[in-house]
Amino acid sequence: MRIFVINSSPKGERSNTYRLTQAFLSGIAEQLGEGSVEIRTVETCKASIRPCLGCFKCWRSEDGACCLHDDMAQVIADRVWADVTIWSFPLYYFSVPGPLKNLIDRQLPMALPFMEERTDNVGNGSHPSRFNMEGKRTVVISTCGFYTAGGNYDGVQSLFDHMCGRGNYEQIFCGQGELFRVPELHERTDAYLQLVQHAGAEFAQGGISAETSKELGRLLFPRKTFEAMADASWGISRETGEAEDEAISFTRQMAALYNPASFDGKQRVLEMDYTDRGVSCCIVLGQSEATVVTDGSVPPTTSIHTPYSVWQEIAQGKASGVDALAQHRYSVTGDFDLMMRWDEFFGGEDAADEGRPTDGDRASAQKPPVMLAMLIPWVAFWTAMSVSLTTGPAIVIAVCAATVLAFFKHERVLYDTLSLVAVLALVAAHLAGAPLALLLPASFLAFGLMWLISALWFTPLSAYYVKGSYGGDKALRNVIYLNTNRIICLVWGITYLVAAVAAFVAPGATPLISELLPLPAAIFTIVFQRWYPVHVARG
Repeated sequence: MRIFVINSSPKGERSNTYRLTQAFLSGIAEQLGEGSVEIRTVETCKASIRPCLGCFKCWRSEDGACCLHDDMAQVIADRVWADVTIWSFPLYYFSVPGPLKNLIDRQLPMALPFMEERTDNVGNGSHPSRFNMEGKRTVVISTCGFYTAGGNYDGVQSLFDHMCGRGNYEQIFCGQGELFRVPELHERTDAYLQLVQHAGAEFAQGGISAETSKELGRLLFPRKTFEAMADASWGISRETGEAEDEAISFTRQMAALYNPASFDGKQRVLEMDYTDRGVSCCIVLGQSEATVVTDGSVPPTTSIHTPYSVWQEIAQGKASGVDALAQHRYSVTGDFDLMMRWDEFFGGEDAADEGRPTDGDRASAQKPPVMLAMLIPWVAFWTAMSVSLTTGPAIVIAVCAATVLAFFKHERVLYDTLSLVAVLALVAAHLAGAPLALLLPASFLAFGLMWLISALWFTPLSAYYVKGSYGGDKALRNVIYLNTNRIICLVWGITYLVAAVAAFVAPGATPLISELLPLPAAIFTIVFQRWYPVHVARG
């Protein structure tokens, strides 16, 4: 496939629009293979393309040669050469940038002077092409600085309808284009670029699907969020018109990402104390919006003490916020709950719910793992085998089977399977003649080693079961979260190793051991999981 890209942003390859174009080209190359795609590019702002003189010499000459000798002759040659022409440009005053308009005007030599009627109900009258353009395809890619592309591209669409014929070109018009230059928003803009790449792959197969086109038309952020971020990005106070510190503008953009759906009735005020700039301001998280207060009139409930440069690194994804906290590059005082739920508060609102998963979809999806799926087989073994050696094995086997069925919609983790295998192996050992006096200490030993080994060599056992409350799988990359669970698992592992020794030394006290010994570990868990992250956060 031969592709000619007309890049019409003054920023060239650094432009927001061209990032979309590169993603689209990547999708084509991925689908067809690198060797199957040949690309030529012109940057209209660097090319020498003078305005059309309107002399019509090209129409009077036999070969259609223009009287202006500049780069336009090569552009026309590349247009004829290409199977696909991609027009890439930002929206300027509801139309194309000036240099691109010059290029479009200078395409006159590509047409013959004779009049003919159009058959596509676009305008009145046309001119036949000088070249055979049959089968050639066109893609128009553009970004604009408004919150939506809708209603802002009527001039562009009219122009390309006349040039290509209505419905004869693919279009990707993206509002909120300025967001693609903001590193702090890379997660959402990267997701959009992946969608554009997918559109390129579909185009290579024949055309962009209606479903993908619909997704491409979705807003990156709701209008209110985007416009608040855009206003703050200029570094000028809307109220006074005066320039304000860069850190305050940065905080206003952060506040624009607040999701009011996270409001739970609790008053929260986040202080951003930029220690290297001597600037401090508060974000008041309200029921409907977040407001920034710079005069110190509102007492904070949570304070982040950080160099501005560090927080920028975190916001841009260049540094992990959790790792930076663990390394004491910044500190937190006050209510730590806000930090644990950061993505919930500052993840931004979804721009639209249409097409999002419904409650029914969520119900049918796999649910998070549950610790009960790991614990129930062990509890069944300790209880049933202590009560009756005759019916106990059957009860344990039945409970294990019922546990698998009860939690089949939940994600199963390694420790669920290990527990089932270990408990059933203990039951088999009993049926083979092993005495209960050995099996109960052995069960405590196996249970304790599972906790202990997970803490010392692998992802801590408990981390899998509570990750749903801390951002899902993201929590498994959170060093503070992992260290908290690692220490908790060590305590539980040691507790059950002690239980194994006690049960072996005093077999008659086994029921008492299994009931009382875990209590101190349970109390420790409740206290430690609240205390430790706050302790680290305070440095």
